[in-house]
Amino acid sequence: MTSIYKDKKILVIGGTGTIGCHLVKRLLEEEPQVIRIFSRDEHKQYEMAIEFAQYSGRLRFLIGDVRDQQRLGRAMEDIDYVFHLAAMKHVPSCEYNPFEAVQTNVIGTQNVIQAAIENNVKKVLFTSTDKAISPTNTYGATKLTAERLISAAEYQKGSKETVFSSVRFGNVMGSRGSVIPLFKKQILEQRKVTVTDPDMLRYMMTPSQAIQLILEANGIARGGEVFVLKMPVIRIGDLAEILIEHTVSKYEIREAVKMEVIGIRPGEKRYEELMTADEYLISHEAENMFIVPAFFNSNSSKLLLKEPLEMIPISKLLISEWLRKEQLL
Repeated sequence: MTSIYKDKKILVIGGTGTIGCHLVKRLLEEEPQVIRIFSRDEHKQYEMAIEFAQYSGRLRFLIGDVRDQQRLGRAMEDIDYVFHLAAMKHVPSCEYNPFEAVQTNVIGTQNVIQAAIENNVKKVLFTSTDKAISPTNTYGATKLTAERLISAAEYQKGSKETVFSSVRFGNVMGSRGSVIPLFKKQILEQRKVTVTDPDMLRYMMTPSQAIQLILEANGIARGGEVFVLKMPVIRIGDLAEILIEHTVSKYEIREAVKMEVIGIRPGEKRYEELMTADEYLISHEAENMFIVPAFFNSNSSKLLLKEPLEMIPISKLLISEWLRKEQLL
C-alpha cells in the first residue's frame, strides 16, 4: 500500500524535541517530498541537521514560534500534513508562568489552526497529554483548551477540507525533561535519586510506540476526534529502582545509592487519567487506542465502554526490557 506521506510536504511544529526527532526519522522512511522542521531552538536545529545530514535534500529547518501566526502561515505554504508538537510542557514552569503557557499552548494552537485553514492543509494532528483530564495544573488546563480548539476547528472551518484531530498520551521514556535522564544523572553525580512519591503512577510509553500510534491515528482521522493511546502504567518507584540497579552495575559504583522522597511538586497529581468518565461512555475502542468523537458530534445515549480502565502497573521486568530495547539504560 502506498504511504499517504509519499511525495507529500510535511510540517513538524516543535520538530526539534524528542518526539519531533523520532517522528521526522520515521516519516523519512515514507519518502515524503520534504519535511519542514519548525522550532525556535536554533541550536537544536543545528544538531539535528548534522544528525540527519544524509537526508538534507528532504529537510528544511525554519526558525519560528507558534505565537507568530504570520510566520506559521509562511511555513505552511503548500504543506499537506501538519504535526503540532510544540508546547510548554514543564509543569512547575507553567505553574509559575501561566500566561506564557497560555500564549504558547492555547494561542499558539489557535494560530496553527488558522494558518492551516488559510493554506488548505490536508490534515493537522495535535499532540495532547493525559494531564488534560481533570487538570489540576496550568499545563493540563492549557492542553485541554487546545484539544477543544482543535475539535472545534472541525465545526468552524466552513467549506475548507482540513481535517483536525488530537492524540493524547502520557510520558515518553527518555524524552527531554523525563525522569530517566534525570535519574541517571543524579545517580552518577550525587549517588541518589529524588522521587516525588515512589507509589506515584504514570502512563508511559517508548518513543517507538508513541510514533507508531501517532501515525496510525493520523491515518484514520476523519475530523474532531481525540485519539487516546493505550499506555502501560509504571510505578515511579519501580522505575527508579531499575535505573539504580542498572547504573550501579554498569559503572561499577561502590557507594550506596539512595532514593530520596521529596514530595509532590506544585500542580502534580499522584495518579493520572486517560479519559473523563463522560468520555468513557462515548468512546470507541480500537486495538491500540480509544477514539473519543468530537464533543459536538457524540451520542451520549450510546454506552460503548462499561467500566473505566484500572491502573495496574506493569512489571519491573517488562520495564527493563523496554528500556534496553530503546537503548535508554
